[in-house]
Amino acid sequence: MVHFSTLLFAFSVAGSVTAAPTHLNKRIAQVISDSTTKWEQACTNAAGGAQCNQVAVAAFGTLLAGAGTCDQQNNADTMMDLSKKLNSPQMISLTQIFAQQPRNTPNSLSVPYCQQAPRNAELNGLFQCQFQGANPTQFVGPLTAGQPGTIPFGQNAVLSPPGSCPAHTSGPIADGTQLVDQVSTPGVPSGNGAGNGTGNTPNPSPAPSSASASPTQATPSSPAAALASPVNTSPTPTPSSAAPSGSGSGASGFKVQNGKDAQALNQKFQSLTADSPCTDGEQACVQGQFAQCQGGKFSLSQCAGGLTCTALPLVNKPGTSVTCDTQSDAAARIAAALGSNSK
Repeated sequence: MVHFSTLLFAFSVAGSVTAAPTHLNKRIAQVISDSTTKWEQACTNAAGGAQCNQVAVAAFGTLLAGAGTCDQQNNADTMMDLSKKLNSPQMISLTQIFAQQPRNTPNSLSVPYCQQAPRNAELNGLFQCQFQGANPTQFVGPLTAGQPGTIPFGQNAVLSPPGSCPAHTSGPIADGTQLVDQVSTPGVPSGNGAGNGTGNTPNPSPAPSSASASPTQATPSSPAAALASPVNTSPTPTPSSAAPSGSGSGASGFKVQNGKDAQALNQKFQSLTADSPCTDGEQACVQGQFAQCQGGKFSLSQCAGGLTCTALPLVNKPGTSVTCDTQSDAAARIAAALGSNSK
């Protein structure tokens, strides 16, 4: 059976050779299917099956010049969902790199940045590099550097150097090349945030999980109760990255505390509104939407259909993450964490 990626590969190559370059108006293109080849192979190795190719094809299509400004990030979220479902750190890292791959530009202008937060905390602060042939001061629109859309979400100044991204901080990459072939790590520092340049980068307290498993047991009869009702504790809503002082020791000890902290955060989120005071970089859930504090105010992003914003306990280390999930899955994860000391 011929994969859609084969067809789109041919289409992208054909499109890249038909554009006649003109002075200061050259189309900068790439073989878009190369951007997800390594991710798709890692997905196949992780037993992802046919969905690997389907997700990869949808993702690399967002690198075309006609794609929406946030389409690349939205599809990176879909890649991240599957990466975490398959518990593959390699896929997670490759997804973070894909989120920073330059997009095609139809006229040698830089490509504007998405101005909304991703659903997955692992993608916070990530944005695409630019190709070297793109004008660093003029953006598709047309826009001039400094105008809305020309500064990555979460930052307050133009990038320095222009065209760089967290995985490639030295500047833009060669025209038509793939970032995944030039870097081995996505440039994500410890914690949720990642960034580059002179602006402020989101750096919320909860750290993302690099490999979250989906528990299949201990699903509570009342998801809302498991999400928001602390059990025999009243922990502070702010999660700690240090070793918890909760009951138990070792892995089970921090997992229980993570579950309690996630419950406390969800309880706190119930009282928040879009006008609630916040600290820059803070992440939260406001009326079911993912919220990130910018300039002392929450910026809200709607979760995808069927999902709601929630705090989840990390699996492999102390802490929590704020992301979009189903209520039933979130409740099961919290219940599993709280039950991890029942030996």
